Amino acid sequence: MVGTVLFFLFAGLAIASAISMVYHKNPLYSAISLVGVFISLSCIYVTLAAPFIAAVQILIYAGAIMVLVVFVIMLLNLDDDKPLNRLRYLYALGGGLGVLLLAQTFFIFYAVMQAPNHLVDPNTTAGKTMDIGHAMYSEYLLPVEIVGILLMMAVIGSVILARRLAQPQLELVVDRESERHHDAQ
Repeated sequence: MVGTVLFFLFAGLAIASAISMVYHKNPLYSAISLVGVFISLSCIYVTLAAPFIAAVQILIYAGAIMVLVVFVIMLLNLDDDKPLNRLRYLYALGGGLGVLLLAQTFFIFYAVMQAPNHLVDPNTTAGKTMDIGHAMYSEYLLPVEIVGILLMMAVIGSVILARRLAQPQLELVVDRESERHHDAQ
């Protein structure tokens, strides 16, 4: 009973934070609301007896990823957006897709409620560190390596995008690289 109450409490906080994230026009306020969503999800993981996933949710998403998002927001130096009148026709499309998403959510809720209940073995743990580590480095080793390479490529791409060289400096870099390439041959 207490677990159900906590689940609905944190789910409500997550939904309220998500609505706040979409509602605010200032991207920094939206980022802070996204941190609220991550913290609420972490609390839900704790109620589901997955403490490692909850800690990872806080450390990686609410910590590292959100710091990166805030850096990007500050790097881009976004000003207040002027309302785009030429995209008004997309409001109806967005509303229709929102209604479709809501219908899908209700269908999933209905399907879950109709599914037979299976008793959970309290000895099996899905969110413990040892089980996750064993699965990551045995059964899911290739996907973990692929994700690592993708993250490395994202870091290199962001560094390249963040470098703001003036055009003459960029031409100097290209000339130096061309000379090195010719010297090597």
